[in-house]
Parts: sequence; structure tokens; C-alpha cells
Amino acid sequence: MYHLWWFSGFLHLLIIIWGSILHQIVAIPPQPPVQCNSTGSGCILNNSYGAWGDRKDCRVQNVTYPTTEEELLSAVAYANRNKLKVKVVSKFSHTIPKLACPSAQSGNAFLISTAKYDSNVEIDVPNLAVTADAGVPLRQLIDRVEEKNLSLVAAPYWEGVSIGGLISTGAHGSSWWGKGGAVHDHVIGLSLVVPAKANEGYAKVIKIGAQDPLLDAAKVSLGLLGVISKVRLSLEPGFKRSITFNFTDDANVEDLFIEHGKKYEFGDITWYPSRHTAVYRYDDRVPLTNPGDGVNDFIGFQSNSILISKSTRAAERAFEKVRNVNGKCALANTFVGFKKLIANGLKNGLLFTNYPVVGRQGKMQTSGSCLYSPESRIDTSCAWDPRINGLFFYETTAIFPPKNFGDFLRDVKKLRDLKPENFCGVDNYNGFLIRFIKASEAYLGQSEDSVVVDFNYYRADEASTPRLNQDVWEEVEQMAFFKHGAKPHWAKNRNLAFINVQQKYGNYSTKFMAVKKRLDPENMFSSEWSDEIVLGKEAAKFDGCALEGQCICSEDRHCSPGKGYFCKPGLVYNEARVCRYSPSPSISSMID
Repeated sequence: MYHLWWFSGFLHLLIIIWGSILHQIVAIPPQPPVQCNSTGSGCILNNSYGAWGDRKDCRVQNVTYPTTEEELLSAVAYANRNKLKVKVVSKFSHTIPKLACPSAQSGNAFLISTAKYDSNVEIDVPNLAVTADAGVPLRQLIDRVEEKNLSLVAAPYWEGVSIGGLISTGAHGSSWWGKGGAVHDHVIGLSLVVPAKANEGYAKVIKIGAQDPLLDAAKVSLGLLGVISKVRLSLEPGFKRSITFNFTDDANVEDLFIEHGKKYEFGDITWYPSRHTAVYRYDDRVPLTNPGDGVNDFIGFQSNSILISKSTRAAERAFEKVRNVNGKCALANTFVGFKKLIANGLKNGLLFTNYPVVGRQGKMQTSGSCLYSPESRIDTSCAWDPRINGLFFYETTAIFPPKNFGDFLRDVKKLRDLKPENFCGVDNYNGFLIRFIKASEAYLGQSEDSVVVDFNYYRADEASTPRLNQDVWEEVEQMAFFKHGAKPHWAKNRNLAFINVQQKYGNYSTKFMAVKKRLDPENMFSSEWSDEIVLGKEAAKFDGCALEGQCICSEDRHCSPGKGYFCKPGLVYNEARVCRYSPSPSISSMID
């Protein structure tokens, strides 16, 4: 099998080299999330990864594209008058749970898209603030702000989001300084379109100011209170960032993360467990007078050759089919090595030449160059575009109190040390990304300074297909959410991460639901899908339900016994119940 390991490493190297060399070559733009049948028989909503849509249909009968607040008001009034379930989607649709799907009954489902509600960005220079339509893309907002020599301080690392979508799902960067790394904590006002009585026209606009108690519910609302119309964000005078990545041994990362978060304003840590490597990001603001015109063009968000993306996915499938962990390790080794060589996509100009990389905040805080291209290009794309059968993955994101996070890392290390090669699959993507967000007043935000960890891992094309090392990622997932008390990121995660989520938010969840009852008494903006997430109830179990995180297994049939996967205890967290591969249940029992 050595030739297959070498081939896999070579393939991944090609992907990264192409992404680096072709930095000025553009990709196929992502397809719109809403695809309507030309016969008028309805539309299907997809997310950008193809994780639901054609695979798990979200069908709607009616879609509207308002361009003004008046048209948005009219759309909500129409839905309320006709007793329709309503959800809002932007032009991007990167949410992993089905939060944007209005109802399982397409005849009762009404979708509002903000894709064309994106024209107004008003910058208030004297008061250091910007007000934008909810559908304005993040990159458009950042560029307009930077033109006025101002900067938006917080942003998620991926810029393929709308302003309304990113605040309503709790999107964030990394910072324990100032107002922190979560964008919603920089919101100083918003407008919300909500249902109203018939004598009020069936819908009305609520303007919520910085001191209004409603803001704590509305700024992270998951689309459950109404439709965000406009968002007002605080700004700061323009500044630059200086970034250096330190690739080093992962010894004591479980003890060093707090000091790192406190020391660097925008610092983060990427941990590659199988490589025993931690990458500490030294990232602080510097004055505009500092020399440098750097750019953050993260390699995972660059355009990739479609041929190479498809080939990499094919190699992943081959490794999964023959249970070849060493092939995945070859990929991981190549990937981490090349990331170090090219500074993970940081560029001093056209290329990376040396540290530190210094550039304006607007060019350093977020990236997503694979998003922008004319329709004429057909040979490159975002690597996960579902039309090309490229990368397909899950993303788990857990939010910890700092006092719990070190113990979580220690447990993961114990599991890693049993068989380090089992962790190569996560290092093929981006390892464990560790970020920092401050305590928030938002009801569905974080009540204390917190540490966020994200990790991506292979997802099978079919829900009934178990994954290589299925048990490892289920155990890590259950360690995070059940042993160490992490909260889930609202826009990511498999469904099981949301079990008991209301108890984790406690009184804040109660306060949020009270506001919802007042603003949306008929639950017009709720659906079966959003109820699964917000109410945190485990769904009814069925054969194979654990394979994609719809349940935690309690019987072998919840895994895939016909393919050799049986429900077993965790290896480090014994209370976990995971789907582990074994040639036979009897041998598996002896091992356990």
C-alpha cells in the first residue's frame, strides 16, 4: 500500500500548490442556495455543502426576494395573513443544521431570501458606526468601512456570510480583548420585522436601540423572532494587524491556551494531534503607519482545481473503503508541512516571504477568495462545492468555559496516545482550531469568557455508510458536550450536540423563549428543524441513526452491524456510546 500513501500525499500537495500558484485565477461561483423548478412546482433549499437539499430535501412552494425594507415588511405580512411557516436564507447558506428550512410540509412553507436585499451600507464616521441591510455580504461591508479609514474589529474567518446571518447565528473570530471576537457583541442596534395584528397590517418593523432590553434577545436570534432588516455595528479607527505563526510541539497546549488568549488580541491556536504539533498565532493590532500590505488568503478558502479536488475526495473514499489510516496520515503530514511553508495563506504581497505579515485589518481578518468569479471559469471552485463531488465533511464546534477546556484537551490527548494515526483524518482538514470569545449579554451568546474549538472530519456520501474511525470522533464529540459541558455553536454541529441545550443556557434560554412568545406568538418562524436545535430534544431512534449524529447509539442497530460497526463504550470516556468497527460483535465484546 506504500504507493497509495505516496500518491495521496502527492495529490494533497498538488491541491495546495495549485491554490498558491493560481491565487489570481478565479473559480466557479457557488450556486444559489435556492433552486426552483421551471414548471412552477416548487423550490429546493440547499446549504452550500450539499448536506441537505437533494440529500435531505427542504422543499418550499414560495420564495420571495425583497430588495427594500418595505418589500420585506410586505413579505412577512403575506406569510402571516396566510398562516405560513417562514424562514430566511441569505445568498450564501453555510449553516450546517437545517435552521433555514421553514417546514417539512412544502405547501405550508414560505422562504424569504435576502440575496437581493444588499444595497444599503451607511457609514456614520463621527459616531464610529455602520448600518447595513441584512443581506449585505460581509466582504462588501468590510471594504466600504475600510474606504473611510475605519475598521470592523470582529469577523468570522470565512467571509461567505451576510450581515444578518452572521449575527443571528453567533458567528465569531477570536479575541478576549475589548468587546471580544463575536460579531454580535459589536451590534449597537437593529431593525426586526415581526408579525402583527390585522389592524397593524399583519407585520411591523421594530427598531431596537443599544439600550433596549430586546437587543439581548434579537442579536443572536437564529431567525426565530422575525426577520432582521438592518444591523448597526460599532467601528474603530482604522488599524493594521501583525501576524506570525509559530509551528511547535504540542506539549502543554492544555496549560498554555489561557495565557495565549490573554496575551494576543486576535490570537488563536491550531492543534494537529496526529502530528504532535501546535501552531500559535501571534496576532496583534499595529498602527496604520507600520509598513506592510499583507493579505490573509487562507488556503482552505482559495480556489482549487476541480480535477484535483475530485481526485482528493476519491483518494479519501479509497482510504475509507480499505480502512487505510496510514494513507490519511500521509495526507496529514504533507498538508501540515506545506501549511508551514506558505504560512497558511498569509501573503506579504503576491506571496509569503517572511514574518510578521502586516496588513490592514480589512485584508487580514477574514478570507474567502474562492467565492468571487465570473461564470466563465469552469476549472476551479471552492473545494467543497457539491456540484463537483469534492470535499464533504462534518464540522463540530464546541464552546467551553476555560476551566473545563484544559481537561478536555487532556482527555483528547489520552485518546490520541492510544493510537495517534486515528487522528490523521482531522489533521487532513484543519486540526483543532482553538479560538477565544468574550462573555456576552446576548441570551443565546456566552455568559462567560469562553474557548471555542472547531474540527472537521470526513463525511460519507451516503448517510448509511459508516466512517473510518467513526468511534473516535463520536467519543471526542461526546467528551466535549456531555463530559466537559460544552455548548454547541448554533450554526454548526450534528444534531446530538444540541441535546439538553436549554439546560446549558438555563435562565437565558427561558428569557429568550419569553421574548419569542411575545414577538411570534403563533410560532410562524419556528419549524420542526429549528425545534430540534433550540429545544435540544433527542429525536426518536432508528436503524443507523448514530452514523450521522441523529442519535447516540444504545443498541447495535443504531450503528451499522451489517458493515461491522457496533455500539460500544468509549475508550477514555467510558460513558460515551460510540459506533466502533470490529470484525464481529463477539470479538468486539472481548476487546471492550
